[in-house]
Amino acid sequence: MTAITDPQLAQPKTRSRVWRKLRASPSALFGAVLVGFFVLVAVLAPVLPIPAPLETDWMAVRKGPSLAHPMGTDEIGRDVLSRMVWGAQASLLAGVVSVLIALFIGVPLGVAAGYARGWTDAIISRGTEALLAAPFLILAIALAAFLGPSLSNAMIAIGLSAMPVFVRLARGQTMSVMTEDYVESARVIGLSHRAIVWRYILPNIFPPLLVQATLTVATAIIAEASLSFLGLGQQPPAPSWGSMLNVAKNFLEQAPWMALWPGIAIFLVVLGFNLLGDGLRDALDPREN
Repeated sequence: MTAITDPQLAQPKTRSRVWRKLRASPSALFGAVLVGFFVLVAVLAPVLPIPAPLETDWMAVRKGPSLAHPMGTDEIGRDVLSRMVWGAQASLLAGVVSVLIALFIGVPLGVAAGYARGWTDAIISRGTEALLAAPFLILAIALAAFLGPSLSNAMIAIGLSAMPVFVRLARGQTMSVMTEDYVESARVIGLSHRAIVWRYILPNIFPPLLVQATLTVATAIIAEASLSFLGLGQQPPAPSWGSMLNVAKNFLEQAPWMALWPGIAIFLVVLGFNLLGDGLRDALDPREN
């Protein structure tokens, strides 16, 4: 007779293996450093010795990088470094909050579809497929335009647009876990549906959801920058990397640094989340030694 092992008993060993594999991955560590740097910059923005992001210097309009303004100034003399630092808050906040919205809506729907099956699965799956038929960014733009231009509405639009991916992933992972012996054993001994979901389903579908969430943060940051570029995200004069690019496009010849720095920042933070997500995917894959 085959022994049925509670998967929760293997979690300490699994965590040790994951940390070991992450430390052994240079790309994952580099991604974590990039993400950590931008998070630190965003958190420390209020205490850094830089000018206020809305402070103007009419004697230094569109001036190149200097000791006074290491990243130059913009079209009305605002310090680009200060606006970059404060813009990191908007971008990271949009990325994280959007993914949390997608998770809190998408995961319960996906688990319900995979666990209940039948008409519940049919309704949720058809709705998910309908949303997935529209390109992610187009759907986000349409929702943001409907809700109105603001950072909070942009986060809601991005979260709702990313939600179908988590519904589909949670559904598939739930259906896979439902075939395991320990879930069948839990049913036999009379555990409630809620207990089975909380004790067996959610812990076992968490790793792939974490990887998808990390990768989706990068996509959400690009989406927020795109919406702000189009005037549907963070509203001026509040700093945002996307809105900074929108203004900078009019001064590419006179002040190329206005577009250079936000472009580099978006590239680096997205690269960081993608490398970290790839590292987590490899570390959490039980097939990898």
